[in-house]
Amino acid sequence: MPGYLKRTLFAFTAILSFASFILILVSMSTQKWVTGKILCKTGAELVNATDPELVKFMGEIYYGLFGGGKVRQCGLGSRRSRFTIFPHLVKKLNTALHVVIILFLCVAFSFALVSFGFCILNIIKVPYRAIKGPAGIALWNVLAGGFAALAVTSFVAAVKLHNLTERIANFRENVFHFVILDEQYECSFWLCVASSAVHGVNLLLIPISTIHFPALKTKTEEANVTAEDIMY
Repeated sequence: MPGYLKRTLFAFTAILSFASFILILVSMSTQKWVTGKILCKTGAELVNATDPELVKFMGEIYYGLFGGGKVRQCGLGSRRSRFTIFPHLVKKLNTALHVVIILFLCVAFSFALVSFGFCILNIIKVPYRAIKGPAGIALWNVLAGGFAALAVTSFVAAVKLHNLTERIANFRENVFHFVILDEQYECSFWLCVASSAVHGVNLLLIPISTIHFPALKTKTEEANVTAEDIMY
């Protein structure tokens, strides 16, 4: 591949790597990973609420990696509250798993920055074989995308297998018990998924830079030298 095309390709992969870094930071800083509807089961059972009356006992919840909020309705109107995961709520969750998710994301955006740096180094042609070439960029993209994917998978496992939403909804609820009616992943979660996908795109683009196209050679006309040319 010609040098200018290779530099253009590395510039594009650098932009994608930096975009992945931004996506992870935004997803970690926002608190809309999961939203759901919660039902105050205790309150509904106390008054034997029927289907039309259950609306008065339905609230909402949202949360991310570091905090969230909920609207609880137990027949006496809605009450809003906010909470933080650290330092108290994390003790009610699967602490190791939650901390591992955050660590995976921290490692992922660190490797995304390293991948960005390697792309820049290859654009300006730094003469060090250890850090020059597509193999180095591919390595860091594999690590960054892999850790982001592990974080996403671990979070899904926490939500589905460890009843994360229900544990958060019932945090510091001594009288009422809440059950989850519906839960869905929101934009912050999908930003993290997109970050992992970006590195997958980079892994598809990087091998293109190793393709060697045949050089185009112009055919030179053979000069016919005659005796008259030699004389003059």
